[in-house]
Amino acid sequence: MAPAEDNHYHPKDAIHAGVHSSMVFGGIGLLFAAVKNSLARQNVGPWTTFTKNGGIIATFTIVGGVYDFTRVASANLREKDDHWNHGIGGLVAGAVLGLRTGSMPRIIGYGAITAVACGAFQYGGGTLKGYWNRPKVDEYERKEMLRRNRRRPIEETIAEIGEGRGIRPPGYEERRRERLKEKYGVDINPVCADPDAA
Repeated sequence: MAPAEDNHYHPKDAIHAGVHSSMVFGGIGLLFAAVKNSLARQNVGPWTTFTKNGGIIATFTIVGGVYDFTRVASANLREKDDHWNHGIGGLVAGAVLGLRTGSMPRIIGYGAITAVACGAFQYGGGTLKGYWNRPKVDEYERKEMLRRNRRRPIEETIAEIGEGRGIRPPGYEERRRERLKEKYGVDINPVCADPDAA
């Protein structure tokens, strides 16, 4: 069992997390803006990605940064790293996303929907595999257990798919020589390339 001090929460740098996420989400926003610019019906230049569609880039940048900053700051204040931090980060990020509309009900609604989505996703394990893929179970041990449960004897595999194509069970070369002699009348004498072999 791990010592008690290993289970203690270690604070993280919220500003660094926010800046890093801003840059990542800003890049994603730039990609979306460039795609939107390339699909324009008018003949526009490359700078329209920033002049006309710059709002998309700014929104992605701000929302991504605010989400991660709030998530890490909340974890530092609560001294716990759990799904509630993601819900709080989602609440603030959704509210910032709703600010573009200028409507208070939409700001609250966007915040609530994003908070529930982010919190529920993290509560479910932070993966699309779901709650039952528990992070407490060592992945290597789990896969080894699955391999042991589903392992089949080599004889059964060979009976189903046959020999050859890289599958060479004991006695394969002798059976191959016999099949070639029966089918084509060719006798194959194997030659060893090792000069030390007798």
